[in-house]
This record gives sequence, C-alpha cells and structure tokens, in this order.
Amino acid sequence: MDEPDGNKAVDDTRSATDSTEDSVADPATHPFDRLTPDLILDAMESQGYIIDGRLFPLNSYENRVYQIGIEGEQPLIGKFYRPSRWSREQIIEEHQFGYELAEQELPVVVPLMDDSGQSLFEFKGFQFALFPRKGGHGPELDNLDNLHLLGKLLGRMHAVGAVRPFEYRPVLDSQSFGHEPAALISEQFIPQELKLSYDSLIRDVLQAVDETIANVGPVDHIRVHGDCHSGNILWRDDNANFVDLDDARMAPAVQDIWMLMSGERDRQTAQLSEIVDGYNQFFDFHPRELQLVEALRTLRMIHYAAWLAKRWEDPAFPRAFPWFNTIRYWGEHILELREQFAALSEPPLEVM
Repeated sequence: MDEPDGNKAVDDTRSATDSTEDSVADPATHPFDRLTPDLILDAMESQGYIIDGRLFPLNSYENRVYQIGIEGEQPLIGKFYRPSRWSREQIIEEHQFGYELAEQELPVVVPLMDDSGQSLFEFKGFQFALFPRKGGHGPELDNLDNLHLLGKLLGRMHAVGAVRPFEYRPVLDSQSFGHEPAALISEQFIPQELKLSYDSLIRDVLQAVDETIANVGPVDHIRVHGDCHSGNILWRDDNANFVDLDDARMAPAVQDIWMLMSGERDRQTAQLSEIVDGYNQFFDFHPRELQLVEALRTLRMIHYAAWLAKRWEDPAFPRAFPWFNTIRYWGEHILELREQFAALSEPPLEVM
C-alpha cells in the first residue's frame, strides 16, 4: 500500500520491516515468528541453494521478503507468503499471469522455476517463491513521457489480461473492498465518540459508490495488476519493470490507470491523456470506465484502513504506523471520506 523509494523486493510495496498473518493474532504465536534465519537457510537448501551468509529483510508487510546471498552467484529475492491469505491455486495463478506477460516481452519480474517447472515451494508450513534481484526507483510521474511509456506497457499488459479470466483469484467489487471492510471498522475499531458520524457517513458513501457502479452499467473485468502505484514500478535507464502481482485480480482496466494520476483536475487530465494515448496503441481504452475512478479510489481508502486494522495486533504495525488507530487518525479518515463523498458527485475526468 505504501510507496517507498529505492531498491524494492518483488513484493507488495508496503514499505518497512515486517509482516503478519492474515487475521488479528497473538503476536507470541503468529506464524512468521517461526520464520527464523535457520528456517530460511533450510528452505533455500531444500531447493539446492547454498546461502553465503548474507540475509537482508526487505520492505514488505503482506509477506516476508529477503535478499538472500547465494554462494558464487547473484543474490536472490525470497518471498515467503503470508499464511492463509492466498490459496496455493491463487498464488500459482498469479505466477502464471506473470509468465504470460513475460512471454510477450513485457518487463515484469516473475518467479524463478526449478528444473521441474515449479515456481511455488513449500517448507515447514510456508509457501515461498524465488525471484531475480532487480534494482531501480519509482518513476517520476510528473514526467509526461514516462506516463506515455507506462500507458503503452499497461495497454500491452491488459491485452494479455483480457485473453482469459482468473479462475481462482477474486474480483474487485464494492462488497469485498467497501461494505465488508467498513463493517469491520465500525464494529471493532472506530472510537465510540466517532461511531455515529462514521456509520452515517459510510452508509452514504457506499450507497454513492454502488449507485455510481450501477449507473456505469456492465464493464469488462480483466486480469489486472491490481496495485499499480509507483512503488510497484522499478525505473532504471528510462525503462520500467513491474513487480508485485500479489494483488492481481479481476477488475476494470481503469483500476491500473487511475493510480498513476495525482494532483488537481487539470494535472490529472494531462496525465490521463498521455497514458491513454500510449495505451490505445496496444489495447482499446473505454472512456466510460472513467466514471468509476472516484468510486475505485473510495473503495481503496476504505480497504486500506481495514487492512491496517486487521493487522494491528502484529507488533510490526504499531511500530511502522504509530499514527494509526488514534482519535486523530479516525477523525482524519472521516474527513477524507467526506471529501470523497463530494468527489463522487463531480463530473468524471475526460480524455482530451
């Protein structure tokens, strides 16, 4: 969710130090407590690798990610998946999507396969994958030339994503990204003195989101990156590498586009025009989807707050997000939702 700078592991760019299990858990018993350096060493040796002693934790929350030194070879990135978050079938489907993109020469960092063609491994209750190390930094999204290039890459990516649907991975919808997270926040986290305001507002916000989606009508859902912000793009020598397909799912194509835009309306319009101009060279963008941008932005805000809430008892989260779960945080969250409620009634962006 967060967008750190600098070198990035092949994982969700929710920067910092540690991760946690999928649900609120007792820190003393949560599964990642068992992921010791010795276990990582044993897991790597189970795949025939010999670690040279260098083991560095990299930025991740949803999963544990390490740069692992390999004797006589370049370091690898080891991604140990959060237990209980995705099924084996869902993870393999993520990997397969990456391979399909790579086969079309798209710059996507994909897992390494062993001699038998396997990309997902298991060791003592952990599922893990190995990736080549890639360096880079987030792209400068104020540079319209960069956005034009990213538009072309997304057009190519979505042309592949539209070939077939995911079978196991979920759909981005208002139920899972809006109604369910909002219910969790209301029932377990919102301070009592703010609960009435939150409940009243979130009801109106979600009604507006649902009405927006209904008014747009049927929209094609395709396989998308799902979390396509600048932290999940490694930029080096005027080229981009997409990383972290961990949140890949079925969604409207515009989900991968709106996250590259920021600023006031005029600025976003210019950004959008560059992205779409490049995009349309490889895949047709449907301007009707622009009506969904503020609804999708709203759902992401609600989902993000609930993501923090569900993992709040993991000791890593209070250290990394000390401002979360305070009266001030929830008050500001309510203010942001009020602003989004107003944005939902504004005319959508247009491609110039």
